[in-house]
Order: sequence, then structure tokens, then C-alpha cells
Amino acid sequence: MDSSIQNQLSAVRRSRGLAAAELAKRVGVSRQTIYAIESGTYMPNTEVTLRLARALEAPVEEIFSLNPEPSAPPEALPAEVLSAVSVGKGQAVRVCLVGTHRVCIPVNAAPYYLPEADGVVAKVGRTPGKGDVVVFAPEEGSGKRLVLAGCDPAIGLVARMVERNGGVEIVSAAASSKLALAWLKEGKVNIAGTHLEDAASGEFNLPYLRSEFPGEDFAVVSFARWEEGFVVAPGNPKGIRKVEDLAKRTVRFVNREAGSGSRALLDRLLGAAGVPPGKVSGYKRLAYGHLAVAYLVLTGEADCCVATRSAAQTFQLDFVPLQSERYDFVMRRQMMETPAAQIFLDVLQRAALRRKLEVLAGYDTAQTGAVLA
Repeated sequence: MDSSIQNQLSAVRRSRGLAAAELAKRVGVSRQTIYAIESGTYMPNTEVTLRLARALEAPVEEIFSLNPEPSAPPEALPAEVLSAVSVGKGQAVRVCLVGTHRVCIPVNAAPYYLPEADGVVAKVGRTPGKGDVVVFAPEEGSGKRLVLAGCDPAIGLVARMVERNGGVEIVSAAASSKLALAWLKEGKVNIAGTHLEDAASGEFNLPYLRSEFPGEDFAVVSFARWEEGFVVAPGNPKGIRKVEDLAKRTVRFVNREAGSGSRALLDRLLGAAGVPPGKVSGYKRLAYGHLAVAYLVLTGEADCCVATRSAAQTFQLDFVPLQSERYDFVMRRQMMETPAAQIFLDVLQRAALRRKLEVLAGYDTAQTGAVLA
């Protein structure tokens, strides 16, 4: 029988309680013919088909139907890959449209669940940050979404409240402060998070923006002040209190990538203390994000890292404060007038968000939502 035809004769006959011989008698064919039709070795003509339908009191389509046409493989589309590390073929991604840019953000599986994804990387481009992506449903990335790049561990609290209150999805792209701002300038993200300190003035973010992006019409909105310091195992068994302690032979450190505020803080403290980076075991070992470095301390793969108090609290680790920092959101001023951005900014003003940030992350929210520039 033609492989494009699906044959349900045997199932329909049995559901009617008929033996092959009885059906053959009603239709006027041999029992062997019924068996041949059911096995797919014989295709009945129109008359026999109609007789079968009448004898079984069933529409022809219930007995014989066409198999669905095989769908064409989805087309791979060019995209900007927003990742601080290289990604491989098959990497699950979220896909978003930011202006004229189609961007994809890698997502990783949680311990017990597959990640939410819109597509997979089909081909890695020869140029870093480029690739082809297969999108499961092209319309998925065209909804109400904002792409936010940064390293703040608490952005998930904001994202859930923004989606719940305004139906706008925040898609987070993990990035250091400098990388997030570079993506913002290139038009690849809607919002960049940053905590870069100006060594001369002690001010955060604004001096860097004025120096590195002159002429760019960026708006700066304060998110929160946090403490950054050493994240260590419970009880601080290695007795790490100051940056000089990182040079102890027994201390295994894990660092953040260049361009991050945490790395800049560490380098400044090492320089002030006269400790060469080469004296720190693990200085060149990198993890991307506050939670990522803190997790290595939790698992015992490192003794210490520089991260936020919120990262330490997340994993119930001990924390040695080094300094207070202000984390800001940066976006193009024209972006602030869009409905999605308005919903995002409105959520920053909500008391419920501030309470969560204070209790769950230990943040100072006195300036949360304030437009600084």
C-alpha cells in the first residue's frame, strides 16, 4: 500500500467486534483480501473502499487517511550572539528583536528542568558574536520583550514583577558592566546594568559613561546600592579578611572576567596593597557572574571570590564586606518613552519590589528608580 496512506482498517474492524471473515462476507471479498488490506500489501479500489465504509458504518477517512506531509526543516537565520564566552552548535537560546538586530541569548538548563528557549544555534559564525539560529516559532521573539544585559543577581526579582504587572518579558543577557554597555551602544540590548567606579572621584558609572561614550544620549536610572566583598565558606575557615590574605598558599581564589566591576575592585585593592596578581592562586581562573563565582565557593572548588552580599546570601555563605557600590540601569533616552520601558520604570518605583530587594538581596533601595542623568 502507498506509504502516504494511513490504514486503520484493522483497528476499526476490531472496534466493531467483527471478525475478518464476517467483514469479508459483508463486503463481498475473501478473508485473505481483508488481511491483505490490513497488512498494507493490497490497496482496495474505490468500490471496495466504499463497501468497507458501509459495512463498518464509518466514514472512509476513519479507515484510510493521508499521512501528513513532512514539514520543511526550519530555516537558519543570522543573529547576534550575546555571550561573553563562545557557544557551540545546538546551544539553546532566547531570541529577541532589538531595533533591527536579531539577537540570541544563551540559556542553560537548571538542575531539574530544561531551559525556556526560542531556538538553537545552528551554526557558529567565523566572526565572534555572529551565528545562525533556528527559531522554533518566529513570532515568539516579536512580543513585548526587553533585553537587559548585566550581572546583577537580583534582576530575576525585577523581571518577574515586570511580567506579572505589565506583560513585558525581561530577557537577561549575562555580561560584565563594560560588555553590557558596549552592547547597548551597538544597539544589541535595550538596557545595560553597570557598577563601574571612577577611581579619582569614587562616583559610580556616570564618569565612565561621560568618558567612554561622549555624545551618546544615555539615561541613567539607579537600581540599588549593594555591598561587594569576599564570599567565603561558612565560618570563613581560611580566615580571609583583607586582600593580602588572597596571597596565602592555602587560599584558592576564583576571579571575575576583565570588564566587570568585581575584577576592577580586586585589581585596585591588589595594587594598593602591593600584591602582584601572580601571587593569587586562581587569579586567572574565571567565572562569569556573581552567582557563578559564589557557586564555586559553595561546591568547595574555591575558597574565596569577590561578589555581592546577595550572592553570598543566596548560597548561605559568609561575607566579608569591602565596599558599597551603586548599580545603575542605562538605556537610550528615547527608549524611556516606549510602553515597555515605562512599565519597567514603574516597577522600579513599587514598594513591593523594594521590600524584596532589601530582604532577599540585602540592597539599599533609597534611590531605586531615581533618574540620575
